[in-house]
Amino acid sequence: MATIWMLMLVAAVIGLFWYQRKLAEQARIHAQHQCQHLGVQLVSVACLKWRIGILTNGKLGIRSTYLFEFSSDGESLYQGKLYMDNERLHGKDIPPHKI
Repeated sequence: MATIWMLMLVAAVIGLFWYQRKLAEQARIHAQHQCQHLGVQLVSVACLKWRIGILTNGKLGIRSTYLFEFSSDGESLYQGKLYMDNERLHGKDIPPHKI
C-alpha cells in the first residue's frame, strides 16, 4: 500500500513539473506578444512566484507571476511583470521606457 502512495506522489510531482514548464512557455509567448506590441526586444523571462489557489473564475489552479526583461534601445534594460491564472494572462505591469 505504501508503494502505491509513493508512486502516486512521484507521478503528481512529475505532472506538476511538466505543467509548470507549460506555464513558463505560455508566459514566454505572452511576453513576446507584449514586446512585439510595444516594439521592443525581449531579453529574458523568469518565474517570480507561483502558488496553488482559487483563480478569478472560482476554480482551483495555479496563480503565477513572471518577470520579463526588455530593451528599447539596446543599452537600457526594463522589467515588466505578467500575472497569470493557469495559462491565461490576466494582468501586466509594464514600466515607462524609451521609445
